[in-house]
Amino acid sequence: MTMWTAILLAAVICVALKLGGYLVPAGWLERERPARITDLLTVALLGALVAVQTVGSGMAVVIDARVPALVVAGILLWLRASFLVVVVAAAAVAALLRLLGWAA
Repeated sequence: MTMWTAILLAAVICVALKLGGYLVPAGWLERERPARITDLLTVALLGALVAVQTVGSGMAVVIDARVPALVVAGILLWLRASFLVVVVAAAAVAALLRLLGWAA
């Protein structure tokens, strides 16, 4: 399979999924279970993205200043701090650890 064949196949699959979404009856989407699943799926995908971006570097797992920064951000979010405070605190922790030479 060439690269262009894979790209065209992926495009056709995306169009079919989009069309399938339009064909689903609106009443089915308004029920409680599908709504809950779509809400939780969004959170799970975002969590997976954060995890991969935090500990992934190419094909390797790297533990550096991003991990403690993410822990600080998680604790502050659990304590219901504002988003700006969370971002600044996590960035400060990562910068401080990098300044101390703990991470690249």
